[in-house]
Amino acid sequence: MHKTEVDIPLSVRKRLTHLFGLIEKEFESICQENVILQEKVESLTEKVNEKLLTTEQFQINSKQKPPTGQKLKTAEKLKAQTSKIVSSFKNPSAVNCQFMKEYGGHRDGLWDVALPCTGQPVIGTCSADHTARIWCIETGTPLLQYTGHMGSINSIKFHPNKDLALTSSGDQTTHIWQAAVNLDNLRDRESDDTETEDDLVVPVLRTPSCTFSGHNGPVMASDWLFGGDQIITASWDRTANLYDVETSELLNSLTGHDEELTYTSSHNSQKLVVTASRDTTFRLWDFREAINSVSVFQGHTDTVTCAVFTSAGLGGEDKLVSGSDDRSIKVWELRNMRSPITTIRADSGVNRFAIASNGIIAIPQDNRQVTLYDMTGQRVTRIPRTARNGHRRMVTAVAWCEDNAFANLFSCGFDRLALGWSVQLCKD
Repeated sequence: MHKTEVDIPLSVRKRLTHLFGLIEKEFESICQENVILQEKVESLTEKVNEKLLTTEQFQINSKQKPPTGQKLKTAEKLKAQTSKIVSSFKNPSAVNCQFMKEYGGHRDGLWDVALPCTGQPVIGTCSADHTARIWCIETGTPLLQYTGHMGSINSIKFHPNKDLALTSSGDQTTHIWQAAVNLDNLRDRESDDTETEDDLVVPVLRTPSCTFSGHNGPVMASDWLFGGDQIITASWDRTANLYDVETSELLNSLTGHDEELTYTSSHNSQKLVVTASRDTTFRLWDFREAINSVSVFQGHTDTVTCAVFTSAGLGGEDKLVSGSDDRSIKVWELRNMRSPITTIRADSGVNRFAIASNGIIAIPQDNRQVTLYDMTGQRVTRIPRTARNGHRRMVTAVAWCEDNAFANLFSCGFDRLALGWSVQLCKD
């Protein structure tokens, strides 16, 4: 039978819009109440943990007769548990975390945050509001808004050595666009005392330099391959596409995943690509030889939300780190990936994490928290949250910026905000 489209009367549309608005307000209210309750639970949990730690340490260190038999086994077990607790809570004074700046202006949740490799003091964000923005790190001023997509923008990446941005969207396309901004104009505006925030006009870019089509579903992520002459895209149509940047030609369509793809990223010095999927696996694609190869890895029990390569030379060997909705992050040796060398257990679902050059993994989670771990699985700290500073919804992505003196970690979330943090590891 032929389906005909039914036009909804204007009065009905207005009524539906009103009802949806009421639902959204009620949802916001419930979420806010949940945030307050969750903070109370976390505060009580921390107090209980502190008391437990103090009690166990006292029991172990108290002057008693040397235990024997069953008492010895109990004492050893207690000592092991205490050591585990102590090791999981590193000295908080060794890490100094401060909130630095809020980047607000998007009209819907943010999916990704990125920083250019060119060293400019800016960050890029992308949102479900169909736009991407570039911001000045120190002032929080929006410098450029990209509006070329027709759907939610799900990822943003900057070119390795050019002022270009790569964005992927629910409109089934990926765009490259000019991301150059003039910071001198910003300094001139800041020196003008007569200009108010309401006078600020954000430059808008509407036309991409290149458009890449070919997917039959939303494109969830994309990345530049080493050298920047090719890109890789990952889509809900269960495929990843390899394109030539200069010609926009589709070079290869990578198939094999059983369910939708959630993420893709490339190695920073070799033509290696990893794709993550809702099928609980991630795949490693090797384009270094004429005949491409692929390896499948099954280490998670739920959707793999992110998989990235570590910085070249970190720890002496290249590694690959994967994160999942199963609340785990796994570290793999690239040369021998039969099993993970480290497994980190998170408190909530893991989203798009980032790894610093010193091996610190910043992990954004569904529970609005960002936690830091090292590559051995030791917890370093948790980014502090207060009623005024911190995400109020799921944290979707983070990015490190290690050469910026003002802020070196950035996070974004469904609360429509990106936040800048200063994270300093104090030397012993």
